[in-house]
Amino acid sequence: MRGFDAQVHARYDICIFTIKNKPHAVREAFNHYHGQLCISTVTLMELIYGAEKSASPEKNLAVVEGFAARLDVLDYNHEAAVHSGQLRAELEKNGKPIGPYDQMIAGHARSQGLILVTNNLREFDRVPGLRVEDWVQSGRQSAL
Repeated sequence: MRGFDAQVHARYDICIFTIKNKPHAVREAFNHYHGQLCISTVTLMELIYGAEKSASPEKNLAVVEGFAARLDVLDYNHEAAVHSGQLRAELEKNGKPIGPYDQMIAGHARSQGLILVTNNLREFDRVPGLRVEDWVQSGRQSAL
């Protein structure tokens, strides 16, 4: 982990689009915000899980490690856990829960005041107090 300068938190779907360079606009946005991007250790776990399950785990693990080395990787901490627990309770109370890892990613981004970039606005638009952007549907957004 490098010094914390991040303002944009990338979810695993955006990371995969960036790694595969499809769509190209996502890679361009990722490069544009280089130095301001981060991922959570939760996102890193999901990327490693996907690489381990793939047909070429050794190759894909190396790609994931190289990709993560270019970013700030934020440890999922106490503050992130508090936000995640609060949003889980609120979303369940409203009958609009989201998946457990998405709760953790949303709570982590919200706890740090970061913009979450994802291709799954349907899930994350439900999270109060979370700023969300989709670089896939709209091309590069001006997150900052």
